[in-house]
Amino acid sequence: MNALPTGTITFLFADIESSTALQRGAPSEYPDAIALLRRLLREQVATNDGAESDAVGDEYVAAFADAASAARAAFAMQRALRDAEWPGGLRVKVRIGLHTGTPSLGEEGYTGIDVVRASRIANAGHGGQIVVSAQTLVSLDGTPSRDLGEFRLEGLPAAERIHQLLADDLPRDFPPLRNTVSMLGAGITVALADDTVLLREGIARLLADSGFEVIAQSGNPEDLLRHVAMHKPSVAIVDIRMPPTHTDEGIQAAREIRKSFPDTSVLVLSQYVEAAYAMDLFTDSTEGLGYLLKDRVADVEEFATAVRRVAEGGSALDPAVVGELLGRRRQDDPLEQLTPREREVLELMAEGRSNQAIADRMFVTLRAVEKHVTSIFAKLSLPATTDDHRRVLAVLVFLQA
Repeated sequence: MNALPTGTITFLFADIESSTALQRGAPSEYPDAIALLRRLLREQVATNDGAESDAVGDEYVAAFADAASAARAAFAMQRALRDAEWPGGLRVKVRIGLHTGTPSLGEEGYTGIDVVRASRIANAGHGGQIVVSAQTLVSLDGTPSRDLGEFRLEGLPAAERIHQLLADDLPRDFPPLRNTVSMLGAGITVALADDTVLLREGIARLLADSGFEVIAQSGNPEDLLRHVAMHKPSVAIVDIRMPPTHTDEGIQAAREIRKSFPDTSVLVLSQYVEAAYAMDLFTDSTEGLGYLLKDRVADVEEFATAVRRVAEGGSALDPAVVGELLGRRRQDDPLEQLTPREREVLELMAEGRSNQAIADRMFVTLRAVEKHVTSIFAKLSLPATTDDHRRVLAVLVFLQA
């Protein structure tokens, strides 16, 4: 095993396309497929003088002292994966992304914005594709490539110019890049309710620009419920204070949607921090539920990401609400045994962020976050069930402590 390089390095991020579908379709063959995948990737990393940085689930990360070695490894990986005999006749395709930067290396592995950038660039690709940042391409003089254009990627402050590396014996044509800001809402339908027409129209426009389909707009909860019953949207976005009394009509509508239309997720918007309402909503479950301040709408990317997360069954709790809950005095606080780093991870979990999103926010690797999450589960004595369920239980402990 080669030592992890320092200074200017090139990351190689690889992960399986449609991994969830593969696991569901072939649960007995999938572990063998992961084992084969890692063996093939590790062989090419070692052959090209790279070093393994992370291997968590279906994601694999390696680091190289120079971009040319990383590119050679990426080409060799795609050829090896193409020619492999996968267990049970599975078709396993892997997207690979390369990015060159100067991350820090410490106890938690590599940290810094370049870790986030490398991950986001890789996640924009498709199975069988090799995408690279402009910083990497500069060092690959003579390597055939295609300029895919500039894209806004989630969590990055500026647009990234992304290129695709080409080889005569590998596929060259792929769909548009994934996970760009303009594609965040792809395939997600929204019903929107707010009695302020200007704000409602503004939110609808922002959602449409991010790829969501706003199928209905309402000015009161009764009309919203009719539209939800008629259209069955992926998510309903509702203001807390609506006619006729402008008190908690939105909360009541959210409860009714959760009860009568469980396939529709709910995101509640509020002008002010009203922690009691948030706690009431999240009492039993955090799945497919969100509570955000209207101020968050101004950050279009963050807002669109939260809507998508809720629509897909996740959660979104405004950081201001999390902060207020943290500020309360607690007796027999079950969180006291957590380290400051673990507490930070749990706070981000409470906001509804995935492990990858937490890693991006903390500028650490996915493996570092996985270790903290495992420790949190153990210290809170959560039952050994699925990690998704334990995440919900951990967040409920945080909210109710």
